[in-house]
Amino acid sequence: MQDIFPAEVSLWLRRGAWLIDVREPAEYAGGHLPGAVNIPLAELKLTPALSRAPVVLVCASGSRSAQAAALLPETGHSDIAHLLGGTIGWMQEGRAVEFPEVDDGQR
Repeated sequence: MQDIFPAEVSLWLRRGAWLIDVREPAEYAGGHLPGAVNIPLAELKLTPALSRAPVVLVCASGSRSAQAAALLPETGHSDIAHLLGGTIGWMQEGRAVEFPEVDDGQR
């Protein structure tokens, strides 16, 4: 497991890493890193496809993603990065966040 700063995320993505947001769906819906996939911490070990690619783990501040980084090696996964500062740190640096599209029925 490697701790990384926001500026290093793009390097991992170029290597084909999955960007995994381990927060709960309601938190994820409140804004997440561009391209992040939401797999809550409680469901992370149930996602076997993760063992085939590098992963960057992110949460709100870094606590849950650190827990996730400790869990994944138990499933045989070793190419893991943990985003220091989480989504909050990402946003404090002025980096973009995405929000899920909401179908408001107005189309």
